[in-house]
Amino acid sequence: MRPKTIGLIAHTGKPAVADLVNAIAKEFDRFSISILIEKETAAIAGKKSDHSIAQLGAAADLLVVVGGDGTILHVVGQLGEVIKPIFGINVGSLGFLTCANSSAYRDAVECIAKDRINFSQRTLLEARVEVGGKRTNKMTALNDAVLSRGELSRLVLLRTRVNGEALTEFNADGLIVATPTGSTAYSLSAGGPILDPESGVLVITPICPHVLTNRSIIVAETSIIEIEVSDPDYPVFLTLDGRQPIRVKRGSTINIRKAKKTLPLAALPDVSFFNVVRQKLKWSGSNV
Repeated sequence: MRPKTIGLIAHTGKPAVADLVNAIAKEFDRFSISILIEKETAAIAGKKSDHSIAQLGAAADLLVVVGGDGTILHVVGQLGEVIKPIFGINVGSLGFLTCANSSAYRDAVECIAKDRINFSQRTLLEARVEVGGKRTNKMTALNDAVLSRGELSRLVLLRTRVNGEALTEFNADGLIVATPTGSTAYSLSAGGPILDPESGVLVITPICPHVLTNRSIIVAETSIIEIEVSDPDYPVFLTLDGRQPIRVKRGSTINIRKAKKTLPLAALPDVSFFNVVRQKLKWSGSNV
């Protein structure tokens, strides 16, 4: 369905983004589509707006995010309970989450206006920290939840259970719980597998494990993953999608599961996940 209102959000630190924002806004105006601009984005483009990202999420039918994969992750973290479809326009090289380069912004706007975009329903993670019978509010992530040792040059102990059954106690630099979307991010760098975005699973990947037999394990997306911080002396930090780390005390349990909502992530008709993987990882061969 053609969106009636677009929310436009940009990474304000990207070069020439002000001109690009104005050009995109002009294109949407050409198709008579209403556009709301996030306040910081509006400021660099010489426009006025008081809309926060969360407010745009509540008001718009589709969010157009100009920047890179990190910009999309930031936007998702700001949306809270209201998750709206996202169309990413990349400033730079093509990312895993963005679906159009900035040079093709006219084609991107036309595809949106003429309802020629597809949506992939991306799994979101929901994480809570429990300690002493109390638990934090739920936190949402598109890519991953990472438990790490911070800046200390030492291993951490993370006792892990899946659906109440013991998995193992990881003795490692940290642990990553990733969605299929996040499987091409930190988890991949740590030796984890690449997952199809709609494969219906999660992956648990240790970071530099002390025991070499500790390897990534794929679990059903319906799994409840519990990670207990059993390190007696040093703090552990929880980070969701690269946001501000949260210090986790000894004896705390981090509960991670699939969120009830998914993120509709836009893709152009002629661009598939495997096409992006081939480009980003520079895969080639006689049949490619």
